[in-house]
Amino acid sequence: MTREEVLRHVREQYGTQPDNPWGEALPGAAVLRQRENRKWYALILPVQREKLGLAGSGTADLLEVKCDPLLASGLRRTPGILPAYHMNKEHWLGILLGGPLPEETIRQLIGLSYELTRQKAGKKPSAAPKRRET
Repeated sequence: MTREEVLRHVREQYGTQPDNPWGEALPGAAVLRQRENRKWYALILPVQREKLGLAGSGTADLLEVKCDPLLASGLRRTPGILPAYHMNKEHWLGILLGGPLPEETIRQLIGLSYELTRQKAGKKPSAAPKRRET
């Protein structure tokens, strides 16, 4: 699955438009957020191949998704799945886009991440913290 295919999938499935909070400091980055609570459920980053332990020069697109830590520890042995590069390595996975992982598996992991970051039923969106009066 390519970057473009991931972005098309999340637009069609979840109505998500990517944003890049780093702007020109990190061109090519795409943050995918929940509409209701603005939490990140996925992140696409161009990362130097050598920093990922991959052969060759240049960059590779890495999709990071949130994952249950027990599931993540087992999945990290799967070809095409790496430790997260930018996010917490216990709760997030890196998926090498254009790699050996089947498209259906990538879609399932995006869906799991979407559900893990979804707003809990009955919980209001978080607001700015209230100031304590002294």
